[in-house]
Amino acid sequence: MDEERKRQDLVAIFQEAVAAAHPAGILAPHLPPPPIGRIVILAAGKAAASMAAAAVTHYRDSQSVPEDRLVGLAVTRDGYALDAGPIAVVEAGHPLPNARGLEATGRVLELAGSAGPDDLVLALISGGGSANWLLPAEGVSLADKQAVTRALLRSGAGIGEINCVRKHLSQVKGGRLAGACGGAPLVTLAISDVPGDDPSVIASGPTVPDATTLADARAIVERRGLDLPESCRAALASDANETPKPGDPAFAATNYTIIATPAASLEAAAKAASALGYRVESLGADVEGEARDVAAEHARMALAAKARGERVAILSGGELTVTIRGEGEGGPNQEYALALAIALSGAPDIAALSGDTDGTDGGTGLSSDPAGAFVLPDTLERAKAAGIDPAACLAANDSTRFFRTIGDLFVPGPTHTNVNDCRIILVD
Repeated sequence: MDEERKRQDLVAIFQEAVAAAHPAGILAPHLPPPPIGRIVILAAGKAAASMAAAAVTHYRDSQSVPEDRLVGLAVTRDGYALDAGPIAVVEAGHPLPNARGLEATGRVLELAGSAGPDDLVLALISGGGSANWLLPAEGVSLADKQAVTRALLRSGAGIGEINCVRKHLSQVKGGRLAGACGGAPLVTLAISDVPGDDPSVIASGPTVPDATTLADARAIVERRGLDLPESCRAALASDANETPKPGDPAFAATNYTIIATPAASLEAAAKAASALGYRVESLGADVEGEARDVAAEHARMALAAKARGERVAILSGGELTVTIRGEGEGGPNQEYALALAIALSGAPDIAALSGDTDGTDGGTGLSSDPAGAFVLPDTLERAKAAGIDPAACLAANDSTRFFRTIGDLFVPGPTHTNVNDCRIILVD
């Protein structure tokens, strides 16, 4: 196996998945006609700045809308800012919310509240918006909200569970932004990063009705054994924090469209793999589960294909979880890659890349964090030569150190979009 060529093939397939979801190429056809009044652009998430920039380019350059009618604010993850012309861009914390996001969210709600019947509120939503837009429920501090986020991330809870709890501890999530618009027309364009593309889960559904309840949130807390601050337990017990449901008048003048999905990006990856001569076996864009368990199953599939003498690309998307057992550093994609390497045990002619399409996977919250990692036939051999134990690293959730030591981290930098994970296994 030409390992450098395999790395290039893996990256090329991954990049096609990302390109299929980049706002610069997909947003404009979905933008509504300009209103008589202002266009109030409110964007959140890892694609916030790129979505806002694409919207401004469309309205200003293609629709001749004067800049003084384009107002708004985009809140994105640290390191993901881009020039969006008249739309201010604020970088905020992710996955842990911070004071910059808190202050910016207050401004977002003020802008929403300023919209009148002749204006259009354009909400541009993408994954990461749950952390970027935050205004805790009454009585809940920023520190309390950060504690809840840490507990949820360490628990192994799925994104639906995490966002259910978040929605009931917020004054912006779970449809509450729609209520803040005061009946002004509201159009939401979203890039999905969740299995099933549920609008109420994407960025915790700030502009759509929420079918989950306070009771659901409390059940998740108990089931996951979460140790929450007392203020958060009190908030989850208060009917005042129930989210608006379907049929609420807050949603009478709203429209919601998903413009990019994990499935579409996985299809783009499949076309790229086919062009490289691989038969594609797609496991779908909604794969969930514990990263190490999913990796073991995918390794069995790859080894079986190898035994049959097939040349196949095994592709999957979705969002895996990691139950934190140790004190190491890493994310679901890196843990998947480490578990995959162990399960493949140096099998020849099998190479893999597991990466998050947003460009970062776990880590410290910096834009320089890795997006995932490569697995090659000599991964374990090089680890042994470097004196690093793969099994010990997996037990400690220390996948970043493992792959950093052998030089197999995948660090593409911010992609300015987010359609979840893209896992590629090439059997040659």
